[in-house]
Amino acid sequence: MAAAESEKCKFLIVGGGIAGVTCAEQLASQFPSDEIILLTASPLIKAVTNFKQVSKVLEDFDVEEQPHSFLEERNPNVRVIQSAVKALAADQHTVCTEDGRRYVYEKLCICAGARPKLITHGNPHVLGIRDTDSAQVFQKRLSSARRIAVVGNGGIALELVYEIEGCEVIWAVKDKAMGNTFFDAGAAHFLVPQLESAKPKAPAICKRTKYSTEACFVLGPEHQEQSAAERGELGSALGPDWHEGIKLKGTKEVSHKVHFEYQCEISQIYQQEEFTKLMKTPLAFPEHGSDQTESTADKELWPVYIQLTNGKTYGCDFIVSATGVIPNTEPFVRGNNLEVAEDCGLKVNEHMCTSEPDIYAAGDVCTTAWEPSSLWQQMRLWTQARQMGWYAAKCMAADTLGQSIEMDFCFELFAHITKFFNHKVVLLGKYNAQGLGRDHELLLRCTKGHEYVKVVMQRGRMMGAVLIGDTDLEETFENLILNQMDLSAYGEDLLNPNIDIEDYFD
Repeated sequence: MAAAESEKCKFLIVGGGIAGVTCAEQLASQFPSDEIILLTASPLIKAVTNFKQVSKVLEDFDVEEQPHSFLEERNPNVRVIQSAVKALAADQHTVCTEDGRRYVYEKLCICAGARPKLITHGNPHVLGIRDTDSAQVFQKRLSSARRIAVVGNGGIALELVYEIEGCEVIWAVKDKAMGNTFFDAGAAHFLVPQLESAKPKAPAICKRTKYSTEACFVLGPEHQEQSAAERGELGSALGPDWHEGIKLKGTKEVSHKVHFEYQCEISQIYQQEEFTKLMKTPLAFPEHGSDQTESTADKELWPVYIQLTNGKTYGCDFIVSATGVIPNTEPFVRGNNLEVAEDCGLKVNEHMCTSEPDIYAAGDVCTTAWEPSSLWQQMRLWTQARQMGWYAAKCMAADTLGQSIEMDFCFELFAHITKFFNHKVVLLGKYNAQGLGRDHELLLRCTKGHEYVKVVMQRGRMMGAVLIGDTDLEETFENLILNQMDLSAYGEDLLNPNIDIEDYFD
């Protein structure tokens, strides 16, 4: 048997998502005479474009899906190879790929992302959405659906439920309010009416353009109901506005028709034949404003049935599992001494180094193991994937050149900008009072349908904020959180709409 073909390189990066691509581009600019190799299982890479530094920490950018050639044209010393990783031999500084090649690296950065944490595996009626391929499978299934169930309360669930049309949605939320990952019950109450109102017409030009190849959208018959993750491939995570350009419409002539089931999860899933034998009675889709305890029985037959922990049972065409992600640490941990955190991510120190020499990690695959700033927390978001990829490249470069490097400023304050239910959402610092205990207070300002502003205060200092709508307060509040100025004297005037707070703190 012939030995695997071997190739040496200074920098090897695994993963074509935001973290991996950002890392490759940064290294390419710092080492223009060295070749950087990027391995990816996906036919497309995620490119960060139109980057804008909104404030000192807050960033806004577009994410474009592009062919490998896009990255190579922008960075002539970057070579992209489409092949999944089969094995890592850390002691030999070697990565083996599924196509039989071996890459001997000086420094490796693992940016393999994460996969959906499904509520159950092997059930054809349960879908996860994480990459482009799985989003296409979802679109195909939805086009013939009358009703679906969504379980989960994170970003994917929020975007999904808002975008779906022509289909009834049963949304099982384990918390007291939707969107608990990103905001509190007050913000959820502000956003819920958007589900019942007509969506604004889509712009003529999509903000975040997508590049597609026939291979991505036309799958063979044996793969049409499988996502890349299910076939063992590690596709790149979806970027912001992933649903733009995808028609998410079922068979019914309705717009938004969403029913919430709060403080519950799915306890049991039944196939149609199994459910029929049990002689159970499912509930019909509750009409708006009806008493849920008196919902009528559902006489329709459904492919799958869900039983919730609150005792209610509903039938649907399929279930979307949007209950978080699991870092793609296989096959890197097998046979190596890479330390793994409780959430299954690769532990990294303050220089993005793993526990193995010359191996770094960034993005969703890693878990920060350093003592974080009191105003920062890790969340698996595309903004942090870009920041980590950029910082990992700087750390790899500094170590190669024998230089010291300080922790990047982006890790001083958590800052994220996104959009939910067609509203701009800005999250800063301990926006949900994470870890602050009981000695904090909240200041609120809300104008129905227009804006929602929440500030988290502790001992007179601003610790976090949630800004929904075009408030134009993000830069001012970011500075107040970073400066930790004593604001006790201002009291509720901090949110007085008749006072221009920017003038106070210029």
